[in-house]
Amino acid sequence: SFRCENLRGAIMIFDKVKKFDIVFDSPEIDSPPVFSSGDVVSGKVVLELSAENKVESLKLHAEGFAKVHWTESRSAGSSTTYTQNYSDEVEYLNQREVLLQADNGELTTLPAGRHEYPFSFQLPEETLVTSFEGKHGSIRYWVKVKLHRPWCTVRKIKKEFTVIEPIDINTPSLLAPQAGTKEKIARAWYRNFGQVSITAKIDRKGYTPGEVIPVFAEFDNSTSRSVVPKACITQTQTFIARGTMKQKQSVVATLSGDVVGARRRETWHGRAIKIPPVGPSILQCRIIKVEYMLRVCVDVPGTSKLCLELPLVMGTIPLHPFGSRTSSVSSHYSLNMEWLRMAIPEQPEPPPEYSSIVTEEEAIQNSPAARQEEDLSGVLERSFMAYVQEFRFRPPPVYSEVDPNPQPFNMRPRCMTC
Repeated sequence: SFRCENLRGAIMIFDKVKKFDIVFDSPEIDSPPVFSSGDVVSGKVVLELSAENKVESLKLHAEGFAKVHWTESRSAGSSTTYTQNYSDEVEYLNQREVLLQADNGELTTLPAGRHEYPFSFQLPEETLVTSFEGKHGSIRYWVKVKLHRPWCTVRKIKKEFTVIEPIDINTPSLLAPQAGTKEKIARAWYRNFGQVSITAKIDRKGYTPGEVIPVFAEFDNSTSRSVVPKACITQTQTFIARGTMKQKQSVVATLSGDVVGARRRETWHGRAIKIPPVGPSILQCRIIKVEYMLRVCVDVPGTSKLCLELPLVMGTIPLHPFGSRTSSVSSHYSLNMEWLRMAIPEQPEPPPEYSSIVTEEEAIQNSPAARQEEDLSGVLERSFMAYVQEFRFRPPPVYSEVDPNPQPFNMRPRCMTC
């Protein structure tokens, strides 16, 4: 015991490294840095020595992997069981960089004090996968630095950083409405209770965490029992290895409706279900997938529930303000057009006399002859809005009972109802 403690003390005395750390260039020091594909990851390696020390090399290794692993035990008889492991990985980043090493192979002598070695590398331009931690797998990115010194063990440090691959929900496929209908006959043993049907719709497929999904649904209960409509958002994690798939499903948000009595119908006019702070969808990784679903269900006592599933995609770029008002603008426009049709009289009144609006002096000033003599030398000196205002307040043309552009008799009149 005494010798072991002395040996530890000797190691502590001869280890001249006081601090060995990786510091990323991040605008927020307290929060970890976040990057996406094509970004430049930069920072510095901080090495602080208590005394002069000789160093062979200082090397940096940036890595990124998606890995899955799980174990399954199977029985091969009454007393025989065997265990089978399933694992796989996908490499997304593998880059090496030498921060300190003498060209001639000799040792580098560093004086006591603080030393900083900056580093910088660019993430691949091709699509990366968002960082993820799951039950049977993970997607991680990190920077690892090794310090090699003579007659010493290799000193290693490792620091992870987060990658979030952006998913823009302002795309036609993610802005498309999602709808569906499902029905079933409620049976228990030999008895038939009747039919239950669900019709549901949501405005779009893509959402971001924190948004509220308005659910439009209709529940038709033609059975002899009362049913309870519900809705929930589920997350499904899928892990794939060696041709075998492992899934983990969890409910992240729920919504309960009122009881629908026998032979009754219930309608949801945009019932709100809020998305909690969850991770984005992962759809482009070969071995790990994270998918979301909106499930609208009906619980029927005595039999299995009826569920309608509408797919969701959790994005990172929120809906553009104009896109969020597209449907409302179109609906208001249609209402205004209906109001306009009702407001137009069947026989429009003739316009007022020209002389009752425009005086004789204004008519002479606005005549073609007067406009030809107008001085245009200072046309560029006036503001554009002045011309707009002048155009807006021009007097109307001369009214005449005779059509100045008569229609030929041999021309077939156009049908207004076509």
